[in-house]
Amino acid sequence: MNSHSPFRARTLFRTKNIEQSIKDTEDPEHALRKSLSALDLTVFGVGVVIGTGIFVLTGKVAKQNAGPSVAIAFAVAGVVCALAALCYAEFSSTVPVAGSAYTFSYASLGEFPAWIIGWDLILELALGSAVVAVGWSGYIRSLLDTAGFHLPQWLSGTHDGHFGFDLLAALLVLVLTGILVAGTKLSSRVTNVIVAVKVTVVLIVVIVGAFFVTGANYKPFVPPSEPTGGGGGLTAPLIQLIAGFTPSNFGVMGIFTAAAVVFFAFIGFDVVATAAEETRNPQRDVPRGILGSLAICTVLYIAVSIVVTGMQKYTDLTVDAPLADAFKAVGHPFWAGLISFGAAVGLTSVCMILLLGQTRVFFAMSRDGLLPKGFSKVHPRFGSPYRSTALLGGVVAVVAGFTSIDELAELVNIGTLFAFVVVALGVIILRRTRPDLHRSFRTPLVPWLPIASVLASLWLMLNLPAETWLRFLIWMVLGTILYGAYGHRHSRLDTPGGAPGKG
Repeated sequence: MNSHSPFRARTLFRTKNIEQSIKDTEDPEHALRKSLSALDLTVFGVGVVIGTGIFVLTGKVAKQNAGPSVAIAFAVAGVVCALAALCYAEFSSTVPVAGSAYTFSYASLGEFPAWIIGWDLILELALGSAVVAVGWSGYIRSLLDTAGFHLPQWLSGTHDGHFGFDLLAALLVLVLTGILVAGTKLSSRVTNVIVAVKVTVVLIVVIVGAFFVTGANYKPFVPPSEPTGGGGGLTAPLIQLIAGFTPSNFGVMGIFTAAAVVFFAFIGFDVVATAAEETRNPQRDVPRGILGSLAICTVLYIAVSIVVTGMQKYTDLTVDAPLADAFKAVGHPFWAGLISFGAAVGLTSVCMILLLGQTRVFFAMSRDGLLPKGFSKVHPRFGSPYRSTALLGGVVAVVAGFTSIDELAELVNIGTLFAFVVVALGVIILRRTRPDLHRSFRTPLVPWLPIASVLASLWLMLNLPAETWLRFLIWMVLGTILYGAYGHRHSRLDTPGGAPGKG
């Protein structure tokens, strides 16, 4: 079968040999530079997970969904992520190749499932980085307004019914793209500084806030259940349309409703797996980076949620900036300003690492021939996939500049959960098809733990609105068409020997 062979259904599930995947990383023209350690990966994980979620989502969900028991909701979401993290840790130590869930799927489920998950990750990470850039722009505009400098409306983005170009969001993406082109080690150094600043801010907030905690604010710790009333039509959660189940706020079920919401705050730890190929000792360090960053972030989220609900009664918390406003409510505006500064700094690393993850998935798909092969060429000096980085950085800059994408943020959620399901299934399948593989890290209790991961992820997906599912399916249909028109015909598995292209 040659590169122009007709589409054949039986080739949809052809897998890529793991040994060949690892061998591909040694081709000089398509090899990423190995420069990262376990500490670098842990910092990457913390850098992408700790963003506005810790400063905004903690109080918002306490007020609307769970009350003081939001701390339990964060623990529940952390457990769901931990189940997935254990599966990612096994795969990334066994197949230390760029691409994360895409590469894992290619080795276990087949080419078409791998394409679908790669296409899904491109959407997830592109939208995620664009959403974060727009959020960062809002913080910076607020700081500029305080200083007396006001950007014109037409350069402040699309919001409140006004159409404009978000100059600050676009510039942020372009600057971070330049840093990524200059190499992963430079990106790591920049991230180290940013993460040190924002984790310090979080710790100061927790320690200082603890002095203003009032025990009475924790009562009742689990407020009485309140039916949400549900939405209607496409705005309703999918599980409500399928089974008539209406989620509730507060009470025990409200904790699980809150967990589905705060899950968004954990998104990103899986990006660590995309850097496996650039790690000096991936078999040891990638599992440490994934599990270590998730553990740190879970502890910080729980600590902040306990502090904010202890400082101010959950019914009195604000929605837009609950943690900062809680400090204002106890008469300490300085700490409120510090929180806003930490959020703005934190978003910078979140945006950069999401961009890094996206370019590595795109790079891996290109190296396999499913996307144009020229995008898998690395820079001779910096050792980075500069073509794919420049292309995707430009696209995300345009999206962030011209689009108000609040309603699309949930697509990031569903995309991540879908990747979790695929990776968990892949662990089970690869254990059966390749029991001979050396696994530096082994997911415990296989197949039961991966099955639990699948069920937990599916449950959170079912709690997302039906319109989110519809948008997700439309994106998947577009991806399937592109795969049939290009990817399937140019796959390296169609080429004897399968050498990377010299595009």
